[in-house]
Amino acid sequence: MELVSRQDPHLREAVWFAVCCRALTLLLQALFNLLIPDHAADAFSPPRLSEPGLWDLLLEQLLGGLSHWDAEHFLFIAEHGYLYEHNCAFFPLYPLSVRAVAEGALWPLQWLLRLRSRLLLSAVLLNSLFSVLAAAALYKLGCVVLQCRRVAFLAAVLFSVSPANVFMAAAYSESMFAFLAFSAMWQLEKGQSWLSGLLFSLASGVRANGLINAGFFLYSHGKCFVLQLQVGSGSVRKLPLLWKQLLSVASSAVLTCAGIFLPFALFQYYAYMRFCGPGAGLEQTVPKPLLQLARDKGYHLAAVNGVRPAWCSQQFPLVYSYIQDAYWNVGFLRYFELRQIPNFLLALPVALLGSWAAWTYMIANPRHCLTLGLERRKSEEESKPRAGFCCPAVFVYVVHATVLLAFGFFCMHVQVLTRFLGSSSPVLYWFSAHLLQEYEPLLQSEGTDNQTVAARSEKSLLGKSAGSCGRGTSENPIVKLLMNCRLITPLSKCILGFFLSYWLLGLILHCNFLPWT
Repeated sequence: MELVSRQDPHLREAVWFAVCCRALTLLLQALFNLLIPDHAADAFSPPRLSEPGLWDLLLEQLLGGLSHWDAEHFLFIAEHGYLYEHNCAFFPLYPLSVRAVAEGALWPLQWLLRLRSRLLLSAVLLNSLFSVLAAAALYKLGCVVLQCRRVAFLAAVLFSVSPANVFMAAAYSESMFAFLAFSAMWQLEKGQSWLSGLLFSLASGVRANGLINAGFFLYSHGKCFVLQLQVGSGSVRKLPLLWKQLLSVASSAVLTCAGIFLPFALFQYYAYMRFCGPGAGLEQTVPKPLLQLARDKGYHLAAVNGVRPAWCSQQFPLVYSYIQDAYWNVGFLRYFELRQIPNFLLALPVALLGSWAAWTYMIANPRHCLTLGLERRKSEEESKPRAGFCCPAVFVYVVHATVLLAFGFFCMHVQVLTRFLGSSSPVLYWFSAHLLQEYEPLLQSEGTDNQTVAARSEKSLLGKSAGSCGRGTSENPIVKLLMNCRLITPLSKCILGFFLSYWLLGLILHCNFLPWT
């Protein structure tokens, strides 16, 4: 049964709330950027090659807070390409998209704005669009997986006030990746394997952790085959048919996974040819200010004077892993130092929430977890599976989120864990919505939204306008909880406090070059 109709009022409200949150985000970051002076951070800050005009200065005042930290890398790549070695830590699809919009849709503004300003405007517009589309995709995915429209809706509106909000707005690739990943998961749940594979492939061209998404395909194909084996008798006469099915499943899984890995492999090959190939020296073509920056900061250019970077001589010359190791000291337990305690505290809320989600699911489904969801149970054949976060379909998403959490906690700069999980996994939002729906009396009074309640709720929503932030907002659970903040439970206050405080602190700190996640 199709759960999401074209006239779905929950979807309209989720999209409109996302638009309102994005507009408020842009307004607040401009205000904070004007009121708070920028910190003199030791971060990548390339010189501008042309004098800014009046409109450039105005745009910088309004949106400049969204061009700090790693955003400088993305904008630099969009303008100059992969000039410095460490730029190759940032994958190409997002800066290519930013450049395409700046040269295409924003081309008429070239008489008012220089290229760098158009790139910044392009990034902000693209991220605003992608974040809204990601909220819609998360809602549709939740409806299919959770079989509970209310929890899916609550998760989608929570995504709009994500603790990783500032990175969804700034010139980072998080919004694009979230949209592609959530859309790919939704298409896979609907059985659209090839479209899902294409979206997952594009996602791996945006961020390296998109490679982990191949696990969804491997699990989906493997589960289908194993469940087929459990139907009927395994007679010898059916053995050729089983081999045929196995080869079909294996070939399909290999092809789709190869498609997901292809963008990563092509980018590594491009980087090798650019920095290690013959005649890769570009010293003469680099503008003098950028060449001077490389000398001052020790940035490595492409094979200057025939001297190739060290990673070119490795058995597997992967520039991405080399940069993570040499430039950012990323590796197993390398961040476990006393001076990093503040960063671990910064990542503690999302680490606790992710661990709690995995534990809750395992306690609710011990047999399902032990059998990896590959056992066909009589309860699933005779009756409809239960809905909500603890339903069987959530298993693979919990595994995915747990793998990301463990990898991020032990092998990465732990402070990035919030945006790492917030842009990659729906579990952070599903579990938070589950806790609010289960333990908040103000939301329990609205029902759990099975099919009967869904029809009643949809009818009531259709009678109200979702076209303004002020009208009809009583149906938005986040707005309802905030309007009754004194009455909500301590658990609800903790969840909303985490989301909204990181939402606000991120805008204040990140937009002024102060350390954040």
